[in-house]
This record gives sequence, C-alpha cells and structure tokens, in this order.
Amino acid sequence: MPVLKTSVYLPEGLKRRLARFARDHHQSEAELIRQAIENRLGPTEEETSRPVEPPVPGRLVGIGVGPGPADLLTTRALTALRRADRVVAPCTSPDAVGRAEAIVREAAPDVAVERMVFVMVADQAARADALAEVCARVSDYLDDGDEVGFITLGDPNVYSTVSSVMAGVRARRPHTTVETIPGIMAFQALAGAGDVVLTDEQQSMVLLAANASTDAIETELADPQRTVIIYKGGGRIGAVADRLERAARLDRAVLGELIGMPGERITAVADVRDRPASYLSSVISPAPQGGGPTPEVTR
Repeated sequence: MPVLKTSVYLPEGLKRRLARFARDHHQSEAELIRQAIENRLGPTEEETSRPVEPPVPGRLVGIGVGPGPADLLTTRALTALRRADRVVAPCTSPDAVGRAEAIVREAAPDVAVERMVFVMVADQAARADALAEVCARVSDYLDDGDEVGFITLGDPNVYSTVSSVMAGVRARRPHTTVETIPGIMAFQALAGAGDVVLTDEQQSMVLLAANASTDAIETELADPQRTVIIYKGGGRIGAVADRLERAARLDRAVLGELIGMPGERITAVADVRDRPASYLSSVISPAPQGGGPTPEVTR
C-alpha cells in the first residue's frame, strides 16, 4: 500500500499540546495525528465489508484494556467493545471517569461506556453490597438478551474485579456464558519502557501483591534466578524498598507508576523509597543470576 506524504500546519499552541501529549504517552506526533484522522473519518469501506461476529445474547465478556496507553489495547479487545450491546466499567463514583473508561474513550470514542460503582474501602460489608448491586444490574442486562462487555485495567484474570463480577453473576444465572479477553499488564509495559528483561533461559518470574506476607515476599527475593514483580505497593514503597535492600536487590529494582497516564513515573525504587506512589504502581526486581550462558568468543 503506497504511503502519500502530506503537510499539516498547526497553531503554535496546538503544537505544544501535541508535543506534550506525545511525550507523556510515548507515541510519535505523526502517529497521534494519524489516529485522530482515522477516528474522524471512521472505518474504511474494506473494514466495514468484513464480516463481524454478532453479539451473543446473555454473554458476559471481561475485556482487558491494558495498562493505560490507548495503542496497547488489542485488536480483539476493540472488536469485543464494538460488538457488545453494553459496555460497563468500574468506577468509584457515578460522576468519576475510571482509568479503564479513560482508555476506551481515547482508543474507541465511538463506544458508549456505562459506569458501575465499586466501593474501594476497608469496609467489607460496603464492598459486598456494592458488588451485589453491580452483579444484579449486569444480570438484568443479560436477562434482557444483551451481550455485556465489562472492561478492566490490565488483564481480566489478574487482580481484577472481573472475576468477582463473573462469580456473582453466575451465582444468579448459572447458565451464563462467560469469556475473557486478555490485556497487556502494567509490568509488561514497564519492562518495555524501562528496558528490563523479565526472564531469560532458566530464570522464573513471580507476581505478588505488596500486602503478601513478609515470608512470602522474602522467600521469592532470596531466589537469585527469580524475577519478582510486586503490585499494589504504592503506599508501601518504603517497606518494599527495605525488603529489596535486605535481599541485595535494591540497586536494580524499578518502579512504574500510572503507566501511560498523566503523572506517569518510571524510576529506580531507591530514588523514591521515602515518598508514596499511586495505587497503580508496579515494582520489578530482575533476577540477579541465571540469565543464560555467556556466548563464546571466537579468536
């Protein structure tokens, strides 16, 4: 397919905004302009002529929308978003745009998103009541014959509200068909942005929550051939740094916060151990040993 060059003249203020947005989201200005034009013009005749799978009445689909950047949303996820009769998103307030919704707004502005409120405080009864309300609403839509797409940051099968919603819906509708569409995880985006090799040769990798037991985390950190990834550690970054230091791993550990979102920060854990980070933070401690054999040098 030939590529035709063209020139676009932008006001100075718009140029500055474009440059800032491109820098913050790790995309080129040309790519952002192309995406904006494609969104404005809509799909091509060839794309609209392709057969599209119809929605399945009563199916609940958990859709991973990635860690933040719109261009990390998969083609399969976009197809599911546009196929669903209803797309719903978790939020903390009816008037607050959640992270998952913000990604969909940028990647697929033609998709309408309905918010469903989750309680994210320590009160277990309040959390359970909110979850029950969400499951009841989703079940009603499925009873009406809708296919419902439930969006979530990252992947729907890893630290996601999707699993709780699916369990609650199936408790009400045991015959419900469910499906999940994988999403790119924040630690994968962080590894790419931070030039971190996660595993190589015989190394292994483990994903833990920062509130896991001290023994569990320290046992994994003690294995020199294991890469340790820690989620949900923003408010505990000092304690995480202390554990990394005791395991002689602090010097190579990297923190990624709000990947692809406003306020993104990618830095060494040692440099921020004295300040809190966002809940949406990932820490990677690469395996210190076991990266495979050293290539022989031919003389």
